[in-house]
Amino acid sequence: MPHNPAATLATQRVLHARPAQVFAAFQQPELLAQWWGPAGFTNTFEQFDFVPGGRWVFVMHGPDGKNHHNENVFRAIEPGALVVIEHVLAPLFTLTVRLAPHGDQDTHLTWEQAFESAEMADKLRDFVTQANEQNLDRLEAVLRG
Repeated sequence: MPHNPAATLATQRVLHARPAQVFAAFQQPELLAQWWGPAGFTNTFEQFDFVPGGRWVFVMHGPDGKNHHNENVFRAIEPGALVVIEHVLAPLFTLTVRLAPHGDQDTHLTWEQAFESAEMADKLRDFVTQANEQNLDRLEAVLRG
């Protein structure tokens, strides 16, 4: 997907962990399953191939009892620095997560979710903005764990 700023929802945060620790929370499915998704969601991973071109298929179980099937392809992976995930079911988007050292102990994380269109980003903006912050809150809790 070509980069379209109007179709991209982004956030950033300084995490109190080194980039390698944050990267491990993406790389290790037992950690990722603990924090992926908004507050109250749990995950069941069906396939997790953490390599460029690898598939990640899972079900997010919502607090309302609904199941949300997800399929992704890892498009780029740079240990300690970058994870690019293409969500291949509607709504289509590419998530780019960049990790950079921040001082000696912390990581500056940028999280950019590029949707197929500005219209789709606008439609999902309120939900996605809140959900992504909850996602990062959950990541921080796992990193503290």
